[in-house]
Amino acid sequence: MSYSLGLHEVAEGIHAYLQPDGGWGWSNAGLVVGDGTSLLIDTLFDLRLTQNMLDAMAPVVAAAPIDTVVNTHANGDHCYGNQLMKGAEIIASTATAHEMSEVPPSMLAALNNAPGEVGDLFRHFFGEFEFEGIELALPTRTFDGRFECEVGGRVVELVEVGPAHTQGDTLVFVPDAKTVFTGDILFIGGTPVVWVGPLDNWIAACDLICASDVDHIIPGHGPLTDKAGVVAIRDYLQFVNSEATERFDSGMDAWDAARDIALNGFSSWGEFGRLAVNVDTVYRSLDRTHKSPDVVTQFKRMFALEQRPH
Repeated sequence: MSYSLGLHEVAEGIHAYLQPDGGWGWSNAGLVVGDGTSLLIDTLFDLRLTQNMLDAMAPVVAAAPIDTVVNTHANGDHCYGNQLMKGAEIIASTATAHEMSEVPPSMLAALNNAPGEVGDLFRHFFGEFEFEGIELALPTRTFDGRFECEVGGRVVELVEVGPAHTQGDTLVFVPDAKTVFTGDILFIGGTPVVWVGPLDNWIAACDLICASDVDHIIPGHGPLTDKAGVVAIRDYLQFVNSEATERFDSGMDAWDAARDIALNGFSSWGEFGRLAVNVDTVYRSLDRTHKSPDVVTQFKRMFALEQRPH
């Protein structure tokens, strides 16, 4: 199936909404259509993009309206469009619900509009998105661990695997279609960013996907994938965990470690500068007193890594 913008049916009544190129903010979403009702997996980073997606889905859900939304995690590119889902039940893990209010749309709007170097930096990453006027719609139902719901005769299983990418990542399984929507447990063609960690939890989430009876794997970013794509993400995380731990043990500073690690085959992945955040997360996992830099510094470091020859 081609990696192109729009709605793609991957199995009967199972759709992926893809947004190339899958880089910062260009997330995927999903749709499960049952008998007379549908479930939406994630909204998009702003209202314009979310409305475009809903318009594309309109013919498919004409006889099966979207009554339920699942947010796989708290990053804005997976939930800022929630306000357009008026009347729908919004389900997320408890940890995701708590984390959602930490980075309100107004904060990103302010960073994008900031003067000088900070504004230039954030417009480099997020300048194509419109954060003004977004009102965050929080989950109306939360769960911990596992949660099962029915969508017009179809069982949908939510499995919490965070903290990993964020505090409360959730996988969404549709067993009758052998499908999983992974949220940002999978970035395909791009580099994972481990905001929270530990990396071991994310590695375990990859193992869970590989052990599951799934043929269709829809990532949070990038093209549709298979279990080989999951293994590649797992291999990256294990590599970073090992390389960062080695440098931590030798007493090297986290930022120095990120600049010292040679990504080798992983350097061809998009957004490879995310290594700076990932190494810092390993250090924080190994030393609870380790203080991570503020978000502006983290983005500066990611940008700096990507400007170097590799």
